[in-house]
Amino acid sequence: MDSMMGVINLDSELDLLNELTYFRCGAAVPFGGRYRLIDFVLSNMVNAKISDTAVFTRRKYRSLMDHLGTGAAWDLDRKRGGLFILPPDWNDPSDISQGDLQHFHNNRDFFDRGISQYVLITGSQNVCNIDYNHAFKYHLETGADVTVIYKPVPNLEEEHKQCHKVEMDETGRVTAITNDHFNHYVSLDMMIIHKKLLMDIVDHCIARRMDNFFRDGIIQNLDQLKVMGYSYHGYLAVINSIESYYKHSMSLLNPKVYRNLFFNENLILTKVKDEPPAKYIKGSSVKNSLIANGCVIEGTVENSILFRGVHVEKGTVIKNSIVMQRCDIKEDSLIENVILDKDVVLSPERTLVGCSEQPYVVAKRKVI
Repeated sequence: MDSMMGVINLDSELDLLNELTYFRCGAAVPFGGRYRLIDFVLSNMVNAKISDTAVFTRRKYRSLMDHLGTGAAWDLDRKRGGLFILPPDWNDPSDISQGDLQHFHNNRDFFDRGISQYVLITGSQNVCNIDYNHAFKYHLETGADVTVIYKPVPNLEEEHKQCHKVEMDETGRVTAITNDHFNHYVSLDMMIIHKKLLMDIVDHCIARRMDNFFRDGIIQNLDQLKVMGYSYHGYLAVINSIESYYKHSMSLLNPKVYRNLFFNENLILTKVKDEPPAKYIKGSSVKNSLIANGCVIEGTVENSILFRGVHVEKGTVIKNSIVMQRCDIKEDSLIENVILDKDVVLSPERTLVGCSEQPYVVAKRKVI
């Protein structure tokens, strides 16, 4: 898809995952045993052959930059185009832009130098495996100024209350974008727009001291723009709280759910780490769990997700928990309904128990 470039706009995303976002932005939070949340939207773009991608970030982006690197894992380390991580480093004393409009204004060179005429804008909190080619084809066929992507959700959950909802007429034209709790058309915060129209809207909003592109530039102008809705029907996990993160992570232990996300024609890519396979010591027991490479299991693991390099010592029992990279769980400990962030060390004979509705979370590098 040479005619579209990508923007992953993290500026408006709030870091709502408590301890998991103390030291990183939400897009860099680990998910699914070996991935980060940003991997899904970035892989979707690469699968659609979008080769120019910018990441707009403002806060706590060190971990994100470390994960993305040069973009080589996604084939975005290119001589022309590729991956651009664009933190706020602006020095124009005459700049009056505010909010996420600052990113569009101060990184205008990214858009001017790109050869693509259309822009796909998205966030990172909606985990899915979507084919953007179909959405782009729909955008061109309908002659839309803007196409927003939404998913009909039969059963609304707590995490959907924070999402934008899309209202449309019988032709599929968007008439309103609200936070109506009873509307089942959940916006994925993804849109396709022509590059020139994008920059015109940005300039219009800045001139009027506005500060949010989607709210001030799109929602407030639905009567003037032809905004169409494209319906997506695949897997969707909205990650905007600890509870939703835990629920959707644990749902991956269901083989059907796991296949819906990962066993598609389009692959989900992530940073490559050369580590040995997981090692299961004699006497260990593992049931219904995702165990990443580099783990050493001496104890018992049930209904849990272990990221790379976790060491579970003899006599330890882990149930219904998420243990991130390089955690060291000493002997004869018990953790249940717990999320351990990276590099946590749990001393021998310790017990941590949360509940499935509100798991107990331990921030990274803690020693308990």
